[in-house]
Order: sequence, then structure tokens, then C-alpha cells
Amino acid sequence: MEPEYFGTEQFTEEDRAYSGSRFSEVRDALMANPYQKVWGDNGQPPLPIYDVTLASVLRGILSFGRRYLFRQATERAVDSHADLRWGANGKGFRRLLHPNGVCLTGLWEITEATGYSGYFRKGSQALVVGRYSTCCTETRRGHTRSLALVGKLFPTTDRNHAHPLQTASFITQQDIGGDNTDYINDVELRNAADVHVARRGSGVPILLITGALFQRVDKEPSHRQLYQIAELGKPKGELTQCPEFMRLMVAPEQPRIEGVALDFRDEVMAQIFDKGNVKPKRTLTFHIEVTDEGSTQGTAFSQSRIFRNWRRIGRLVFDDAVSSYTGDFVIHFNRPTWRDNRNDPTTATRVNGPKVR
Repeated sequence: MEPEYFGTEQFTEEDRAYSGSRFSEVRDALMANPYQKVWGDNGQPPLPIYDVTLASVLRGILSFGRRYLFRQATERAVDSHADLRWGANGKGFRRLLHPNGVCLTGLWEITEATGYSGYFRKGSQALVVGRYSTCCTETRRGHTRSLALVGKLFPTTDRNHAHPLQTASFITQQDIGGDNTDYINDVELRNAADVHVARRGSGVPILLITGALFQRVDKEPSHRQLYQIAELGKPKGELTQCPEFMRLMVAPEQPRIEGVALDFRDEVMAQIFDKGNVKPKRTLTFHIEVTDEGSTQGTAFSQSRIFRNWRRIGRLVFDDAVSSYTGDFVIHFNRPTWRDNRNDPTTATRVNGPKVR
């Protein structure tokens, strides 16, 4: 993709018209244009690296907000629930912060009694599409990265369901300033991440702009609430009961993939595939843990969170994966707008969305 391509960053009529999608539609779109036709096979091109730059997050800022692309992208991330955003030219949109990723499909399952509603309730099973990525450009082991896993739940286990379904999103990430965890096996992905700005090095200005912009557009840049999952499939009139915090941890039985300066996308793919073989051979499992007990210490520039009484309530099992153009430029994950009371929709920060430009 051309360095100057940004695509449709802003909220559009296409976003407003969203009424759901089919799991098979999203899955097939992700698989249609892989960067490597057979992952790891001889003669395949290297995975592309899309850069995150200060120039890209400042593009259009002198237009006093009318054409400030990062502001438009931030608003759209919160306001749009679309699962695929093709745009007018069919090329999608550039991710300004997490451009390099690998998408996964599988099953969300809650196995323990929780006291929560929706798809946090015991016995809940949902198809899931996830995207494992890094902020910002750096993808290699041995370097400071901020790894993240976002996902969308389809309220069904039928991979070929006929009618469009509205999805529920979650966003988890390790320290937003970055961390030096070499293996995905050791990464703690939380919906409420730590923030140590100084770790970002030359990327500090980008991180500061990001925090300020999300604070202006919504609230609480580093805490992504989970109420969409707690309200998915919930009977009308039933009160929302949502955990405040969630963390995803790779199951201890997963293998540790070796390799100097290994790209995290190759590490994820190797959990499921053998190189040169198009058929999935294994699964990649994450434990789902929740708690309502946590506190925040420090300042906005050096913020640590302390948690108590994590409870394992289920698992997230991925059985297929791909690194593709659609996975980097078309699939979209909603960032739930902040609620002052996570269980009360009337306390939401953004309700009607922006005007379509």
C-alpha cells in the first residue's frame, strides 16, 4: 500500500447503516488476500511492515479539525460498529496506530458461574474474530512493543448462519508505553492497561497525542469497558452486570515458539500452523480472567494498575489465522464509548455519533 494512502478514516453513511454481518462473510474476507498464500512456504514474500509516524497522526491538523485524519479516525473508532469498512474504492482505511496485525477466528466460551449478564454468563459460546497487533511499527522480538488483542463476538456458534448479527467488541493490550516481553506466552493483555510513556522512546509525541485526542473525543484512553459483551444476547429489561476488568493469558500448555528477532505475526501463526502447510494443525488458547477489584496508581504519564482476586471464567480458542490486507485495512473493531457507570447505558459519553462529513 502506498505510504500516502489513508482511505476513509471518517465516520460515513456506510458506518451509520451498519445492522450486522455474517461470520462467514468476515472470515472469507480476511482469508481472501493473504500476504503469503501459504504461510512460511519457500518463495513467499516477507510480511509487510506499515510504519506509524508523527506525520501520519498530525496529517490535516492545520485544518482546525475539519480534515484532521487522526481526529476523524478516533471518532469513527468509537462511533462505528461496522465489522468491515471497505470504503468507496474498496481499499479500506489505514490504521494509524496498529497497522501490523494477524487475524484469528475461533470460539469464546464461559465455563464458570460469574454473576454477570450476556455472554459473560456461564454456558455462553460465541464465534469470535480477533486481531493480534502491535503499537506501533516494531513487530520483532527483542524490541520494545505494545502487543494487543482485540476481538468481536458473534452471538452464535453456527459458522454459516444466514442472517446478519450485530457483534460485541473487546480491546485488550499490554503496557501502552511498551514492554519487552519476548514470547506471547508471557504477555498479560488487559482491558485496562498500564501506561509508562517514557518507554515509547522517540514515539512519545505520538503516544501523548493519542491520549489527549481520546480524552477529548471520549474518556479514559487506557481503560476499555466490557459492557458490550455483558449486553450481547441479554433479554430486554434485564439489568446489565459487567465485570470491570478482564485479562487474557495464553494457556500454559501452548508451546513457546523460538526465533531471534521473531515477528509476533509469525509467532502467532506458528502456534496454529506448520510452515508450508495450509491446514491448521493446532489451536491457540487464551484463558479469560475477570475481577472487579483494581486500583490505579501514578500519573497519566506513569500509570500502574493493581488488581486483586482474578477469577478464571472461560477460554478463548483460536483455530485459524491469517495475516492479510483485509486484516490490516478493512476489518474494524469498535471501541466502546465510556460509561460513567458501566452497567448503565444512560451514562454513555457519546450517544448519537458525529455528523457525517
